[in-house]
Amino acid sequence: MSEDKGRQRLGRGLASLIGGSASSAVPSRAATPFPLPGAARVEEPGERKLAVSELSPNPRNPRRHFDETDLAELTASIRQHGVVQPILVRKTASGAFEIVAGERRWRAAQEAGLKQVPVVVREISDRESLEIAIIENVQRADLDPIEEAMGYQMLIDEHEYTQSDLADILGKSRSHVANTLRLLKLPDSVKEMVAKGELSAGAARTAVSQDDPEAFAR
Repeated sequence: MSEDKGRQRLGRGLASLIGGSASSAVPSRAATPFPLPGAARVEEPGERKLAVSELSPNPRNPRRHFDETDLAELTASIRQHGVVQPILVRKTASGAFEIVAGERRWRAAQEAGLKQVPVVVREISDRESLEIAIIENVQRADLDPIEEAMGYQMLIDEHEYTQSDLADILGKSRSHVANTLRLLKLPDSVKEMVAKGELSAGAARTAVSQDDPEAFAR
């Protein structure tokens, strides 16, 4: 399979690998985090149960911060209803199960005291794993602007993506991709302000073009 065809396939979203619907694969923030009363849980094709302890997070996932309030709310939901969407994982060369999509659910399941969680195991390359992680988090608006920019840069550096490629697979404008990448030019202190939400992405983009971004940010 050529790189272009691979990108087109992944560009259709997580559903092409998980096997279910796109809405099931990447639930939006606004989506109900648990089934409605009386609704039956629908299993994904190939779904199985694995021990929570058997899973490990993807070390290359661009997401580094998890909102404590959101995580607490999801934990409470999982205690009552269980994990609704299965976690997407891949088996590594060492035989371990690495999370591709669903790390937040895994963390909440741990907090809720679950021993097992539903998973879907797929054969997924390093490139696909990184792309899926970015697609999932961007669609859910879970990445802060710096994490988003770092994810874009990883695909460019490690897998020779262009800004046009990124715009196509993520459904973003090319200007959005270019402006997001520009945030990586900021000093580390300003990047930290953006990551913490102390400086908006818009103000950060303006700061990039300033002679003294740190002074502007203050």
